[in-house]
Amino acid sequence: MNEQQPSRDPFRQAREAQGVMRCPFQGKDIAMILGYADVRAAAKDTATYSSDAAFRVPIPSEEDVRSVRQLPIETDPPEHGELRRIVDPFFTRPRTKEMAGQIQALLERSIAQALQQGEVDAVRGFALPLQSRALTYLLNVDEAEAEEWIGWGTHVFRDGEDGAEKGSVLEDYLNRRFDQALSEQGDDFFSALTLAEFRGQPLTREQMLGFANLAFAGGRDTIINCVTEILAYFGEHPEDLQRIRENPKLVRTASEEFVRVISPLTLIGRVCPEKTNFHGVEVQPDQRIALTWASANHDAEVFECPDELRLDRKPNPHIAYGTGPHNCHGVHHARLLIRTLLKVLAEKVERVELIEASPHIEEEAEYRRRVGYDTLRIRLAAV
Repeated sequence: MNEQQPSRDPFRQAREAQGVMRCPFQGKDIAMILGYADVRAAAKDTATYSSDAAFRVPIPSEEDVRSVRQLPIETDPPEHGELRRIVDPFFTRPRTKEMAGQIQALLERSIAQALQQGEVDAVRGFALPLQSRALTYLLNVDEAEAEEWIGWGTHVFRDGEDGAEKGSVLEDYLNRRFDQALSEQGDDFFSALTLAEFRGQPLTREQMLGFANLAFAGGRDTIINCVTEILAYFGEHPEDLQRIRENPKLVRTASEEFVRVISPLTLIGRVCPEKTNFHGVEVQPDQRIALTWASANHDAEVFECPDELRLDRKPNPHIAYGTGPHNCHGVHHARLLIRTLLKVLAEKVERVELIEASPHIEEEAEYRRRVGYDTLRIRLAAV
């Protein structure tokens, strides 16, 4: 990593001194919980730190870019668990041999194409199509659907265009797919939602849109950031790609370590229903607080040499996929994709040559953090 670039862990000083940091987002100060133990405890305490807050779980909030509450993430138990079970059959698909085979074939095809092309735009020419096509398998729709999704860019709300306009494009697409599902039932995600019930009643269109909105927005940029970070890392550390090639068992531990170090989602919001005091910082009723995954995953009290990426780190109790009842619903999908990427890269690619690399800098008033890439041009060499 270039020493002039921002750290992946700009929170260390505040974490070790106070365990909390105030940072303004959209003009309002939000207290950020920084320590590993504190983040885990807060994630489990849904009474004090609630997710029952439409549009306000993401930071920045998203009331200007979507019209529906994302489900099930913007609810609390027991409602959260009941809603989550409705779509569990799709989010557990990555554990099946069928989908594992689909992802394996997709990675082999994608890397073969990259090897043939020579210079590759790893962000929009590799990671974005990879994420979009993998999502078709998760939702059990035709892979051709991904071509439209690729056109939305690396984030369905924030990718160089007006967020409200992009949100409207997504909502129009989802309404078309639900209308189609009502007239042509299938085994896909959209059809399943038109048939689903919640507490004895059919889902409303708003609830269907809430599930689908999260499915398309929830893991898009995070997966893209992980894929590009991994490619860039091997460009800088070819010896570690060789280590995995020589010892394929490293794939599992390495995949978790990449996600820990990268922590592609810096933080997530919760709302305090009652006045709360956290480490001396008062949070008023209905104000937000942030669970800072990226800080927790670099806590030296839990991870030895936390800034060091160790392919064989074990145990590795990172919380990059969240923790508690709201842990990431797409965790099986992300793990399958990242593990398969590492496996196929080690089998097919001798080295990754970095041609142009410009990391994305997440910049707020109180911190600057690097995560993902704005530009990453690479050339792959075959084994």
